[in-house]
Amino acid sequence: MEEEVLGKAYDGRLMRRLLTYIRPYKIEVVVALVLLFINAALQVIGPLLTQIAIDRYLVPSGRPSHSLIDPYLASDPWKGLIQISFLYLAALIGAMFCDFGEQYLMQWVGQKAMFDLRRQLMGHLQRLDVAFFDRNPVGRLVTRLTTDVDALNELFSSGLLMILGDLMMLSFVILAMLRLSPGMTAFLLAVMPIVVLVTMQFRRSVQQSYRRIRVAIARINSYLQEHINGITVLQLFNREERSRAEFDRINRDHMEAYKDAIIAYGWFYPVVEFLGMLALALLLAYGGFRIRGGALSLGILVAFFQYGLRFLRPIQDLSEKLQHPARGHGRVRARL
Repeated sequence: MEEEVLGKAYDGRLMRRLLTYIRPYKIEVVVALVLLFINAALQVIGPLLTQIAIDRYLVPSGRPSHSLIDPYLASDPWKGLIQISFLYLAALIGAMFCDFGEQYLMQWVGQKAMFDLRRQLMGHLQRLDVAFFDRNPVGRLVTRLTTDVDALNELFSSGLLMILGDLMMLSFVILAMLRLSPGMTAFLLAVMPIVVLVTMQFRRSVQQSYRRIRVAIARINSYLQEHINGITVLQLFNREERSRAEFDRINRDHMEAYKDAIIAYGWFYPVVEFLGMLALALLLAYGGFRIRGGALSLGILVAFFQYGLRFLRPIQDLSEKLQHPARGHGRVRARL
């Protein structure tokens, strides 16, 4: 079966062919990327504003601050906190509009590109000779035009965009943490080798599961189409029980493949969450000692906790989307 031919996890030649479908909409893609960049930058501002509010007004550290907004902040604590609150609110609103704009544009581009792809595929099918349809079940061809194209739509509209967004988020978070405290950044990055090993194992597990799911879906569609169209012949020869047993076997293969994927997701997120909490515990211990010694402010420690949560979430999203961009599209992306 064609579905069982396993290719590479990433095929550069195939990706270049697919990107030709979004070339007519490159202006919209560029605008979405600009909004994505602004959104990633705005996501980093929140912890910095929290650090300024704590060190300048709530628990003054007495250490000089070098932020860009210091000359514009009031010396009165109440007025200063109100100013920072409005800046935080403005950053959240700006991030919300950028998120909406990038999502809308990429969804629009994805639908347009898939419209062109479906039209081209339909035209290609109409030009094939009759012998091709004798060799290939119609159900499998329908899977190509529906399920597989929908997966590509998720790749264009959500997968590629979210992968770039996660990479930008990681870059900005690391730069912000290095600016605040290189030592605490090293503590947070200490668990990264373990996270990378866990992620690699997760990718291997879920990659095989998704391939098996794709094969099973194609087989189910092919089997249903052939047997529903030939239901009169099936009943004429009294083969209902055998047909039911064959479909149960194909359907069970689909269920088993999904079970393996569920198990992989079941252990991956708790392990990464545990490693993240371990890193935050190391930050708390190390930061507490440095605060007692006067080498660190409370605001920087609080900001690092917020950055730590932002740092681990993109890694989880990247691991998921690199294997199956359609997964996670409907999941809520909480941002602190």
